[in-house]
Amino acid sequence: MATPVTILWVDDEIDLLGSHIIFLEQRGYLVQKAINGVDAIELVRNNAFDIVFLDENMPGLSGLETLSQIKELKPLLPVVMVTKSEEENIMDMAVGSQIADYLIKPVNPNQILLSIKKHVHGKTLVSAKQTSDYGVEFSQLSGQIAAAQSYSDWVEIYRRLSAWQLRISDNSEPNLRQMLDMQMAEANQLFSRYIRSSYMGWFKGNQDDKPLLSSNLLRSKVFPLLDSGERVLLVLIDNLRYDQWKAIEPLLVEGWRVESDDVYFSILPTATQYARNAIFAGLMPLEIQRMFPDIWISDDDEEGKNNYELQLLTSQLQRLGKNYKVHYEKASTLRAGMPIVDNINLVLNNNLTVLVINFVDMMSHARTDSSMMKELASDEAAYISLVRSWFQHSDLRNILLEAARFDIKVVITTDHGSIRVQNPIKVVGDRATSTNLRYKLGRSLAFNAKEVFEVRDPETAHLPKPNVSSSFIFAYGSNFFVYPNNFNYFASYYRNTFQHGGISLEEMIIPVVVLTPNR
Repeated sequence: MATPVTILWVDDEIDLLGSHIIFLEQRGYLVQKAINGVDAIELVRNNAFDIVFLDENMPGLSGLETLSQIKELKPLLPVVMVTKSEEENIMDMAVGSQIADYLIKPVNPNQILLSIKKHVHGKTLVSAKQTSDYGVEFSQLSGQIAAAQSYSDWVEIYRRLSAWQLRISDNSEPNLRQMLDMQMAEANQLFSRYIRSSYMGWFKGNQDDKPLLSSNLLRSKVFPLLDSGERVLLVLIDNLRYDQWKAIEPLLVEGWRVESDDVYFSILPTATQYARNAIFAGLMPLEIQRMFPDIWISDDDEEGKNNYELQLLTSQLQRLGKNYKVHYEKASTLRAGMPIVDNINLVLNNNLTVLVINFVDMMSHARTDSSMMKELASDEAAYISLVRSWFQHSDLRNILLEAARFDIKVVITTDHGSIRVQNPIKVVGDRATSTNLRYKLGRSLAFNAKEVFEVRDPETAHLPKPNVSSSFIFAYGSNFFVYPNNFNYFASYYRNTFQHGGISLEEMIIPVVVLTPNR
């Protein structure tokens, strides 16, 4: 049997509220009464209340003074201030003292009941409503997933699934999370089939149904802004998923409005070496290797794979006849310790300022090797929350909010996303085979053909081909590659880690957002 909700009602004219109290008791609530602040504080000290209704204007200790002492004793106890006064300074003082709600006398019983439901039953009611709503939408989404035939269909599906991922992030109902996880897995299974049948056709000139890809991102989304005379700050956050962008978007509303909330498709492999170099070069990886053989780094080389982004960007601008003044910055954080105004000047003094932020990718890799990080980002909701917390307290957010005072555009994007891998599948390759868990590049690879997307001739996918017999394979959905040697150990070690390089909605459909100052 559920424990009844216990209410403390504090009012020097409590006898006049008898009908309100009877109304609540008839609905199963237990109500204790106090006629002054001193008695109320003593009751709070010695009892466990779920909510307090507190009169603001009482003799002796005022409502605000009583509120202050109650908060010292029970900081998380919701207190609803009830007052005759509508003066703004009284409201400001009450809100500043962390009241849960504010009611103006005379109050009716339904107002009281609504406050109780909002602040005591709120999470339970929201959880029940979300479960009901998703139950209705589940069948609609299932039908949409089964019928998807174009890239735009999959974009719409992923937007809806991401919205639900965020909406239930605080929902404690395990069955709801399991339903969403199952539907996401189903979507990724069919999305993988779609990519298998459509991806190679995107590189043929006669196919109209193809999305914007990495190699055309700047040409499509950034250069037109510059050509129209705008100053642009391009922020590329490595390994940022679309749902993570939607989680941090509300943290920018005080300075920016979203002019365009769009997505594009990362090329395969969905890995920094390939996808990000393609963005800056405006070329597919095969063309980069042929045009810049001295700076293309092979998978098996230890050297950093993205050390020449400014050179690639400069080359793209020269090919297109663009004469923008460009500044490029690459850091885990934005010049930590530098005054914000100095960072802003980097933007104001150039047509295009590029900032590459690696924190999310670093956090993803750290989670693989650190048990503490695995606890902090134990599932999708926790991972999204961690990204949001980072952004909320980051130099990047401070700089973006400061930059909103100036007449510039901001483009926020990424090179690829990531997926939490669950299912190990066996693959065999020689020592020269690449080490990524979501794709393999090598010779004489042995695998189950039903479990991978194989590109036997990499050049047909505009990918470099180290040897005549080299081929790529890409993992679907939440699969990841493990060698047979010590299979169980590595399967256990990497299961539930966030990886990228393969085929999934989370890795391939990624944000490109244009912000304009919110004036």
